[in-house]
Amino acid sequence: MEQQNDSFNALFEITRTINSILEPGALLEKVLEIAMTHLSAERGFVMLSDNTSESGYTVVALKNFNSKKASNEFAASSSVVTSVLQSGEAVLTFDAMSDERFESSVSIIAQKILSIICIPLRAGERISGAVYLDSSKSRKAFTEEAVKFLTVFGSLAAIAIENAQRYTTLEKENTRLKHEVDVSHLFGNIIGKSEKWKKVLEISQRVLDVDAAVLITGESGTGKELIARAIHEHGTRKGEAFVAVNSSALPEHLMESELFGYVKGSFTGAAADKKGLVEVANGGTLFLDEIGELPLLLQSKILRLLQEKEYRRVGDTVNRKANIRIIAATNKELAEEVKGNRFREDLYFRLNVVGIHLPPLRERKDDIPLLANHFVRKAAENYKRPVEGIHPEAMQLLLANQWKGNVREFQNVIERAVVLCRETQLTKDDFLFDSKDQAVLQKTGMTLADFERQLIETTLEEMNGNRTRTAERLGVSLRWLQYRIKEWGNE
Repeated sequence: MEQQNDSFNALFEITRTINSILEPGALLEKVLEIAMTHLSAERGFVMLSDNTSESGYTVVALKNFNSKKASNEFAASSSVVTSVLQSGEAVLTFDAMSDERFESSVSIIAQKILSIICIPLRAGERISGAVYLDSSKSRKAFTEEAVKFLTVFGSLAAIAIENAQRYTTLEKENTRLKHEVDVSHLFGNIIGKSEKWKKVLEISQRVLDVDAAVLITGESGTGKELIARAIHEHGTRKGEAFVAVNSSALPEHLMESELFGYVKGSFTGAAADKKGLVEVANGGTLFLDEIGELPLLLQSKILRLLQEKEYRRVGDTVNRKANIRIIAATNKELAEEVKGNRFREDLYFRLNVVGIHLPPLRERKDDIPLLANHFVRKAAENYKRPVEGIHPEAMQLLLANQWKGNVREFQNVIERAVVLCRETQLTKDDFLFDSKDQAVLQKTGMTLADFERQLIETTLEEMNGNRTRTAERLGVSLRWLQYRIKEWGNE
């Protein structure tokens, strides 16, 4: 009776303990510790099912074995463990050395094991693992009462382990969902919902907490500096200086002194020491726009800056340290520039630790309605105009344009239309496209109405006839779309 009370009290304490631990690794260690302490075992391990393991199981917690590898090898060769996993029945032996069930077991004989107890862990009807304990000192280390105790304990432990694993899975899923939400909120000032643009934001989010060099590529006007600033402002260097350098805007003979500074007397007109932009950016981010325009001599100095975090002012003999992050951008194909010996290959690889490619606006048509409405609101506020939206016909005109100047051109066109508009809604008459853009429409030989119909029918086909999705894609109301279709007699 006293032994039963001890076991009951132990199980009560065990239940309270293991159900308070939600981390699987810590729980398994505690399960093994409790079992060994209560039964005075010398060695032990817990193993769980594992689809990646050849045996189907792997040791996840162990004590007094030389290594996890050794315990796995022992478990794989042990007829005791094999019997428990296959039959689902507990095994108890008081004298394993003379137990005929295990007389052929090399591991038992080699390690002179006397007492063994091994019980299955059950997840419903399925065997999810096993707890193994042994002793090489006592022939009566374990008893029949111990089997009852450990069997009940195993059932409790199996439930606790399964709950801990589910909790960990939920935590990971929660983290993943938070990450997805965080990306959209983190870059809330950057407009776009297309899949290609989401990919840009996801990669940008991943480099916020590391100081790795980033190379942003894309056509002119796609928003390379916008992304660079977002990485800086939401990263580990937020609050520090963000210094943008347009490599194509600086004359070659002034570029080095502008970037690295100079000392007094280093050249005619150098009347005093001057800091360079690298020094101004110290602690923050140096954004090198149009990096492909840098002359080869300066490329080698930028490479040293990346590798050694050092630079030297023009005319100086002393190296200076630079605590900066470098983000570069280009509209050129740097790999082709490398092949043409116009750009250093080693610098290209050092810059391109993380590459972010910005798609042109023509490849992210889904974002045009969002961008249009954003720029309309912004321009209307800046220029004090009454404009509140865009007419569907005008929106179709925007969707049809190829936007060779990308978002920069798109914003300029919207702003110009808002300035010219005297109504509350932009119409097609408010948009003055360049002659080249007008020529594209003229070449088709279609009227705007013809073009409108073709665009709607093509989009409708792309959306497999789904009118709601077609309206969303075109940035128009479903009611307006249905009216147009009915007007053409396609209802």
